Amino acid sequence: QVQLVESGGGLVQPGGSLRLSCLSYEIDLRNYAMSWYRRDPGKERALVASVSSDGSSIYYTDSVKGRFTISRDNIKNTMNLDMNDLKPEDTAVYVCNAVWSGIVRSEYWGQGTQVTVSS
Repeated sequence: QVQLVESGGGLVQPGGSLRLSCLSYEIDLRNYAMSWYRRDPGKERALVASVSSDGSSIYYTDSVKGRFTISRDNIKNTMNLDMNDLKPEDTAVYVCNAVWSGIVRSEYWGQGTQVTVSS
């Protein structure tokens, strides 16, 4: 069973920073387009940032541009999200997603990690 394991969430004051990481022991993440979504109570899951399998294409939702950076570490088989200048409205559960668009599309989700921005 493929698992995506997130880490790095926590409680931080406004203006602070966190690094979220997503890793897998079962699949090679280099073959997957990777994304971070946020999950808010009572709302649809929303895309925050994504990176293509080769790293050539990166997307950020407008609210995090200039503050968040998505990256890959192919040696550690991880995908990271560096979150800077955090705001209370960034509070959410952040969920890792991996998609392989091969002959048979494969998609996996993590369980999520809580990020709380509060003074």
